[in-house]
Amino acid sequence: MALLLRDVTIGFTGRRADVRVDGRRVVAVAPVGMPADGAEVIDGGGGTLLPGLVDAHAHLLQWASARRRVSLAAARSAAEAADMIAAARAERVVLVQGANFFPALWPDTPHKSLLDRLLPDQPVALFSNDLHTLWLSSAALRSVNLDHPTGVFVEDECMRLTAALPRPATDVTDRWVLDATRAAAARGVTTIADYEYTDTVRDWRRRATPATRIRCVIAKYLLDETIERGLRTGDVLDERLTVGPLKVFMDGSLNTRTAYCHDPYPETDYHGELLGGDLLPVLRRAVAGGIGLALHAIGDRANTLALDAFEALGVGGRIEHAQLLDPADIARFAALNVTASVQPAHQPDDRDAADHHWAGRTGRAYAYHALHAAGARLELGSDAPVAPLDPWDGIASAVTRTDDDRPGWHPEQCLSLATAVAASTGGRTAVRLGDPADLVLAGRDIAGLPPSELRDLPILATVLDGRLTFRA
Repeated sequence: MALLLRDVTIGFTGRRADVRVDGRRVVAVAPVGMPADGAEVIDGGGGTLLPGLVDAHAHLLQWASARRRVSLAAARSAAEAADMIAAARAERVVLVQGANFFPALWPDTPHKSLLDRLLPDQPVALFSNDLHTLWLSSAALRSVNLDHPTGVFVEDECMRLTAALPRPATDVTDRWVLDATRAAAARGVTTIADYEYTDTVRDWRRRATPATRIRCVIAKYLLDETIERGLRTGDVLDERLTVGPLKVFMDGSLNTRTAYCHDPYPETDYHGELLGGDLLPVLRRAVAGGIGLALHAIGDRANTLALDAFEALGVGGRIEHAQLLDPADIARFAALNVTASVQPAHQPDDRDAADHHWAGRTGRAYAYHALHAAGARLELGSDAPVAPLDPWDGIASAVTRTDDDRPGWHPEQCLSLATAVAASTGGRTAVRLGDPADLVLAGRDIAGLPPSELRDLPILATVLDGRLTFRA
């Protein structure tokens, strides 16, 4: 059935119009008052119509699970986090799960004994906000047939054990994931790049139709199998599924203090962790097999090495996160055709840890304006569950550099609203005749909206391939 989006403001143009969608395309953009001619009418009331929003980096299974975990974001120590999870446990379950803790500035250290004292014999798994630290109780260690002195795992061990932990039946978690795509559609999202550390292609082929398009990112351990299956980045698996790039870790994260940096961490000679060893043979194999590259790099030294790799290979690609940059590397993104895939909601969360661990360098941390000014292509994502899968949260953080009552952190790195929105829609903010019918209709004209109201922006409708996936 055709749709008529009546009285909408086209992007940032200030122009109010009626927009008709028929099939998978925008077939008319005309002055307000176009006859419905049998179309379903949605009254925009002057709200902004944009191309559908893209979350360029999320972990959908973990996000779907995290929506059901106990938040430990307010914990100020490991002991307080243990107390919070014990207080929240209502009954014995297969696995008690908590998430969102920030250990970088804690005065104490996570340890299995803190959980064992409060929840004896109960399997407990706690995930740091950046997903690079996993904290297990002794009972949880036994559930994966493991003995360990502390129960705390980072980086590769964290990722491996996260995948091995007990979880509900597949049909249950599949329902959770599909429900998460519906929640994303309700915020205007039409495409999600799924960076889950699983066989995303097989997982998504098994599931029912999602409410968004999905880019199935390839985990490093599945590269050879993916090539053997004849899959290449960009291949269309069905109308809503495509094959994404290969995800490779160059380093760790700031809050785990494993981001690989040129300068050492305070009062140490430790520079972080360079992960994966000699990656060039792996990357060459991917490129030869038609698989694009997405390199995780957070510290400035890791970003330098990632850009060096793209230069050596003679191909463009993506750097995921790009949180701390050497000033000499900022111009290299555009020169090497490397997309900066960034998550603006991390900056308000990480500002205190960055001020401590990256003291004297924070003017080039989360350097979105500098990258944009240098001609780099920016794409915004959430890294959910590290941040909520809500692009308006990320857009607000990119524009204001804060999410609380404090002034913006390094406001010289703010993006304009139009730039932040374009980085969330694949580069466009206007809707034109003949465009694909992936659209979002906001309930306000965002051009004049105070930045403080962006996070709560009402969404009236989301359209995917000409069909409503959400209507308020």
